[in-house]
Amino acid sequence: MIRRPRSSNGSPFGPALVAPVLVVMTALSFAGDPGPPPLERVQTIALKGPAGGLDHLALDSRRGRLLVANTVNGSLDVVDLKAGKLLAQVPGQGRIRGVAYAPDHDRVFVGNGTGGVLNAFDGEDYRLIKNLPLGGDADNVRYNPATRRIYVAHADEELAVIEADGYAARSPIPLPKDVGGFQLESGRPRMYLNSKSAGQVIVIDLEKDRVVDRFPVAPAGANAAVAIDEPNRRLFVGCRRDPSLVVMDSDSGKVLARVPIPGDVDDLYFDAKRRRIYASCGEGAIAVIGQLDADRYESIATVRTVAGARTSLHDPNSGRLFLAVPRRADRPGQENPEIWIYQARP
Repeated sequence: MIRRPRSSNGSPFGPALVAPVLVVMTALSFAGDPGPPPLERVQTIALKGPAGGLDHLALDSRRGRLLVANTVNGSLDVVDLKAGKLLAQVPGQGRIRGVAYAPDHDRVFVGNGTGGVLNAFDGEDYRLIKNLPLGGDADNVRYNPATRRIYVAHADEELAVIEADGYAARSPIPLPKDVGGFQLESGRPRMYLNSKSAGQVIVIDLEKDRVVDRFPVAPAGANAAVAIDEPNRRLFVGCRRDPSLVVMDSDSGKVLARVPIPGDVDDLYFDAKRRRIYASCGEGAIAVIGQLDADRYESIATVRTVAGARTSLHDPNSGRLFLAVPRRADRPGQENPEIWIYQARP
C-alpha cells in the first residue's frame, strides 16, 4: 500500500552550524571576487515524518524521481523532482537504510535494518515484487548493471550478493565488522568498501566474489565514505577520526594526499566534469575540494548546512546535489524532514 501525502510547505531553519575553516577560500570568505558559489542551494522539498534520521538516497532519472530512505518514519519516500514535492510514501520499511535503483530492471531495492531484509519494488507503482530475508541489519545497497547483481552489506560482517534476474543468492562475502559505505568501479570488476573499525578500504574482486586487498587509511580512521576517479585510478576516502579526505592510488593503496574536512562525513562524490569532490558532513557542512591534478587537492569552500544532514546524492548529469535534512527536536522551527537541492556552479 502506498500512502500519498498531503501537500506541505518547507520552513526556515535556525542558524546552521559552521564547519571549521579549512583554507582561506571558504563559504564564509573568499579572496577577491568570489564569483558564483561552487554549490548554490536552489530548492527545498518537504517530506513527512517525525524527528529522527534519514538515510541513503537513489535517483530514478527517467521519471525524475528521488528515492529517500526515511528511516525514522519507516518508509521509502518518493519525491517528484519536476513538481518539487513528495509524491508517495511506501510504509512498512522498518529502519530502512539503503536504496538502489536498477533502470534496466525498473526495480527499486531497499535494505531494511529491521529483520535484515531486502525488498524489491516495481519502479512505477512501488508494489512489492520480492522480499528477501538476509538476516541481520541490512544497510548499504548497490546495483551493478555490468554483473546484474545486487550487493547488500548486512549483519555488519557480510556482503550479500543477489542475482537481479530471479533473485537467487550467491555465496556471501565475509567482511570485517563495522562496515561503512562502498562503491563499484564501472570499468573493472572491483568494489571498494570501508571497514571503519579496521581503518581500511577493503578491495573486492567482483568476478571472484572475494577480498583481494586491504588499504590502510592511517593516520586517519573511521573511514565511512568512498568515491572513485577511475581514469586517474584514485580513491577518495572520507574519514571521521582525524576528519579528512584521504586520496589513495586505487591499484596500490598508497596514500597520496590528505585534506581536512568537517566532522561526521557520511557521503562523498567526485564531480568529474568540474574536478571537485563533495563531502556531506553531519557536523553541518558540505566540503568542496578541488582536484588540481591526480595527486594535488585543495579545499575550495565549506558550504554551511545544519547538524545531522550528512547523507546525500550527486547527479553527474544535472550537476545537482541532494542533501537529506532530518527533522530534529532541537530545531523547533523545522516542521518536516526535508531535501535540500544544490546546483553546482559554474
